[in-house]
Amino acid sequence: MKPNSITRREFIQSTAAITAAAATPALLSSQVRAAEKSAPQKMIGIQVGSVSFTDEGVDTVLDIFQEKGAINTVFLTTFTHSRGLGGRQIPGQPFPDHGKQESDETTYHGGIFSTPHAEFYKNTVLKIPHAPELGDVDIVATVLPSARKRGMKLFCTLEDVFRADAPGVSQVAEVDLQGRRAGAFLCLYNPDVRAFWTGLATDLCKSYDIDGLLLLNERNGPLLEALGASHTQSIVSDRVTCFCEFHQQAARERGISFDRAREGYRQLNGFVQAALAGQRPSDGYFVEFWRLLVEYPEIIAWDRLFDEAKHQVLAEINAAAKSMRKDLQVGFHIEHVNSFNPIFRATRRYAELAQKADFLKVVAYNNCAGERYANFIRNVGSTVFRDVPPDELLAFNNHLLNYEHEAGLAGLATAGLSPDYVARETKRAIAGVQGKCKILPGIDIGIPTAATSRKASPDDTYAATKAALAAGADGLIFSRKYSEMRLANLAAGGKAVRELAG
Repeated sequence: MKPNSITRREFIQSTAAITAAAATPALLSSQVRAAEKSAPQKMIGIQVGSVSFTDEGVDTVLDIFQEKGAINTVFLTTFTHSRGLGGRQIPGQPFPDHGKQESDETTYHGGIFSTPHAEFYKNTVLKIPHAPELGDVDIVATVLPSARKRGMKLFCTLEDVFRADAPGVSQVAEVDLQGRRAGAFLCLYNPDVRAFWTGLATDLCKSYDIDGLLLLNERNGPLLEALGASHTQSIVSDRVTCFCEFHQQAARERGISFDRAREGYRQLNGFVQAALAGQRPSDGYFVEFWRLLVEYPEIIAWDRLFDEAKHQVLAEINAAAKSMRKDLQVGFHIEHVNSFNPIFRATRRYAELAQKADFLKVVAYNNCAGERYANFIRNVGSTVFRDVPPDELLAFNNHLLNYEHEAGLAGLATAGLSPDYVARETKRAIAGVQGKCKILPGIDIGIPTAATSRKASPDDTYAATKAALAAGADGLIFSRKYSEMRLANLAAGGKAVRELAG
């Protein structure tokens, strides 16, 4: 065994010791009060998966969080099938200077990392089991006592990422433009899917003395999906979703024609495929695209259905949590495309989201942002804005987004975006919510990028952290996950936190 790993027996034994210590109320209470007194007032969080605690030990990890990162809040990945939040470092990327130095690509499964209690999932076909790689270890019950002993808060992070072979998924998957089931992407209008999310939220909030929930859903509606107008997806205009019976029912209730929406997306698919082939319409690409929206306003109306369902699920999770305990806090992750895409921004009015959440985690990942922003420009520059030279398109988009002094397209991935970008996005979010909820920017520490793209450094992490807090953020969340972060970068973020707190 490597020095920084522990055996399963040692892990369970340490858990038992922690639980025994937590059972001493007077000692625990005094420790919590002392820790809270010395903790920063702002919420300083970090996203972490269960693998970090099983690899390194609960006490070791939490001590690192406090000593290096000035962390007072743990965002513990509690449901996902994705390795993005749940596993170790992804293949092709260097391992950080802690944790096991081996990939879990072939062994990671995911699922519910706490103990699912069957009574909360009676109304859904989604019977997602406890993550098998943990054996019988309940990660929330394991970490919570040690977090409390240190005066740290604990939030359960829930990510909308499923496995196609998970129980019930095939029955509730979205339906694409061709009438095919869309693998592991679940329809948010399906009552079984909504019952799963509210059941999971209720289970966690009733079964554990946690402080709240953070929901991540980075899926986009059919319009952006068709155009590839994001930083992470390819252009898949013939596979847009969702056209299932529940979406059709929701459309009828809102007076939207299913037939015209479907035909509009078929026409949009024809436009996208022709653009990718370089077949320029006589009036140009943008005019032809806008003409489609004029002739088929159902394209936008159908796209809005997806956003409406996504945000309604957030509201239902919040309500489920509050029904268990009024003081529980529920937050929503605002994905990175919000930083690049004016069309996406138009569908996310912060003031409206603030009525559904207690805090918003606004992604302001400046290192990987260069690579992602460049990918977005190239995607939209191959369809809707194909007539515009890419460098001019980037400059124009920067004006729309109120960005200044960022790198040109050729050097954007290498340069990333500046700390000024972090400050501007933070200020925009604060102004947008109008005091109705808290803003916690997500700070990029070691999020994977291509070999030639920008990597996080201690100086960069320090500057980005300081920019977010100086801009007035209510706190921040170091992201994407601890198992990707180098300790020097985390310590640089903690240094900035302590300087501003002092």
